[in-house]
Amino acid sequence: MIRQISINDFFNDQKDFTVIDVRSGIEFSVGHIKGAVNIPILTNDERRIVGTTYKQNGRQPAVFKGLDLSGPHLGERLKKGVKSIKTDKVLVHCWRGGMRSEFYSFLLHYYGLDPYMLIGGYKSYRQLVHTSFDKPLSLTVLSGKTGSGKTELLHRLVDKGEQVIDLEFLAKHRGSSFGSLAFEESTTQEQFENDLFELVRHFDPEKRIWVEDESRTIGDKVIPEGIWKQMALASRVVIEKSFDERLDRIVNDYGVFNKEDLKRSMLRIGKRLGPQHVKAALEFLDVNDQHSAFAIALSYYDKAYTYQLSAFDPNKSKVIDAVGLELDLLVKRLLNYE
Repeated sequence: MIRQISINDFFNDQKDFTVIDVRSGIEFSVGHIKGAVNIPILTNDERRIVGTTYKQNGRQPAVFKGLDLSGPHLGERLKKGVKSIKTDKVLVHCWRGGMRSEFYSFLLHYYGLDPYMLIGGYKSYRQLVHTSFDKPLSLTVLSGKTGSGKTELLHRLVDKGEQVIDLEFLAKHRGSSFGSLAFEESTTQEQFENDLFELVRHFDPEKRIWVEDESRTIGDKVIPEGIWKQMALASRVVIEKSFDERLDRIVNDYGVFNKEDLKRSMLRIGKRLGPQHVKAALEFLDVNDQHSAFAIALSYYDKAYTYQLSAFDPNKSKVIDAVGLELDLLVKRLLNYE
């Protein structure tokens, strides 16, 4: 008989497990447990055919159809699973802990291993992800206008042993119209939530957790409601840098990208910049005057930031004058923030 394990019991010994996700490649790409190995028991097309058979004719015909389709490949898929196991224990799961994980667990057991099957499958993991964001956290929001160097500050705080949530890194987007240029890879909303959960669950919720000030959406990713509500109520540390300092940082960060990509990003905020401003910005980019082009965009983002900040309690905000301040000294001030 195949052993079963709950998602919470699995988390207690997660480091001891190799996780094998036997869902289709499409399902896995949408979202998965961190570190899981994808070995589909059915390909995307095979799963669709078996699912249709199940709906039209029931379980038993679907089982036969699944065996007909996957049978010639079972040896290869079993071998891949065996090679992936690097720990003392192995966990197998599909979407709901049904036929696919049962069958693959049987193959591993028949081979001579003693796998665990996740009760409720990946669905139970996702349910835990959703409920986790409502748990109270000791958040401190790091705020400041675009180009204030908040991301670099977060990285320095990590180096100092602080608990940090880098939402932009998890979302694979810097938040602005130009934000996607900084990341070669992308992610899905579901995986963004999974990765956020995996990070936060290892934190001590009683100790300070730094998070960068963001709007509710980062690119096309939406911050989970539970986290967003806590961010809205948290205390804020506002970093103040001069316009020129911030402009230099923006040019340094984004000026390396392809001119056409920069122009497309500028056009995405064209309606908000206004026709005259966007036309001027594009013309500046054409002649490689990035400072002038980004100055136009930065003025827009400054207005948006001021409006966003007005929605929060000013009594919960502390301003740090960081004009001309060296990074190490600024980090020290943040570490002494109460």
